[in-house]
Amino acid sequence: MDKVDIEEQLYASVAVLGCGLIGSSWVALFLHHGINVQAWDPDASARKALVDRIKVPMSQLDSMNEEAVIPGVLSIYSEISQALDNVFFAQENVPEIISTKKAIFHSFERYADPKALIASSASSLRWSLLSEGMQKPERLLTAHPFNPLHLIPLVEVYCPVNETLDFAETLYRKIGRVPVRLKREATGHIANRLSSALWREAVNIVVEGIADVEAVDLALVNGPGLRWALMGAHMTYHLGGGEGGIKNYLSHLGPSQEERWADLGNPTLTPEICEALVSGIKVQSDGRSLKDLREARDAGLMRILAVRNETD
Repeated sequence: MDKVDIEEQLYASVAVLGCGLIGSSWVALFLHHGINVQAWDPDASARKALVDRIKVPMSQLDSMNEEAVIPGVLSIYSEISQALDNVFFAQENVPEIISTKKAIFHSFERYADPKALIASSASSLRWSLLSEGMQKPERLLTAHPFNPLHLIPLVEVYCPVNETLDFAETLYRKIGRVPVRLKREATGHIANRLSSALWREAVNIVVEGIADVEAVDLALVNGPGLRWALMGAHMTYHLGGGEGGIKNYLSHLGPSQEERWADLGNPTLTPEICEALVSGIKVQSDGRSLKDLREARDAGLMRILAVRNETD
């Protein structure tokens, strides 16, 4: 599909297939940007709860938007064929079970317009596995968001067909996302691989008795985490190299970096380690519920985004 088609296509609807935590945020995001949504979930209780689930993300998005936007119209269907009728794009968010996702793709090819595309929010499953058995696999892309996706703009996309990615990226940019294209598919894409690598060492620090759970998180949030909200790891080390930048860093401090890499651990999540992590989180939470913690996280993200938007 040609990127210029997007302007005309936006007068149609998108389908959101699977309306749990991820799907409901996609619904809110599309609606907030004036795009009609045809939602479906196999679970009747999820369909019934959707209107209430999108209230908080819609409110958060509205509070950050200085311009008044006429929201899209939400339609909720009990049949996937109805949700896929006359849509130009579908966002799939069902559980990470390959057979479940492939059943969705089969329905998509059966009921959706032949020119429509479908994006999978799969967090770890590879495109080559997801696309097996499709009549036209070029209609599928992986498009992994980061939770809470209505606030965090990243969407990691992959498909071997550039035209598919061009169209999807144009759509995602129109709803305020930052699409990042993978050059080849990889388990966990980009951000989850980075997050997993960091958490592995965070767990290892606890296992080796270097620091407790709360100290590790405090060090991250009050140290490198502040920089990472503004720039990535490569650029951070470029600025850490002084006037010579990354070239100077690599020549002078590269060996010390390799020493740190060599000393990093590779812990196993044994029952004992899991219990230590659970106990550490209990101490750090200090009686706050998951709801309280999520609200504090979202409020902080909104303030960070506001500052970033002011400095862009």
